[in-house]
Formats: sequence, C-alpha cells, structure tokens
Amino acid sequence: MKPNEIRDLSDDELAQRLAEAREAHFNLRFQHASGALERTSELSARRREIARLLTIARERELQA
Repeated sequence: MKPNEIRDLSDDELAQRLAEAREAHFNLRFQHASGALERTSELSARRREIARLLTIARERELQA
C-alpha cells in the first residue's frame, strides 16, 4: 500500500489496517519458524507496511 493511499484512510481504518498488518506479520513469522514459509521476502514487505502505517499515524498525531 502506498503512502498516498494510506493518507486517504480515516483514523479508524488506519488503526484497523495496522492491526491486520501486525497479525499477518506474526503469522508469517510463525510460518518462517516452522519452515513452511516459501517467500521470505513477505516478512520484510509486511514490516515495511507496518512502518508506513505507524509513520502516517505519528504524522497525524503531531498535527493534532
């Protein structure tokens, strides 16, 4: 998800996306630990998505 798309989300949607991304990252970590994960690049992609969401949430917090 691109930063411009994230900025268009409401605060509730942003929080929901963040929770979903964290849960998906947890599941990917679990799959990686058990050896079932084939595309390990998904881990870093999910981590970057979480960072983007947190950055925009922080931007909004500072504006308020």
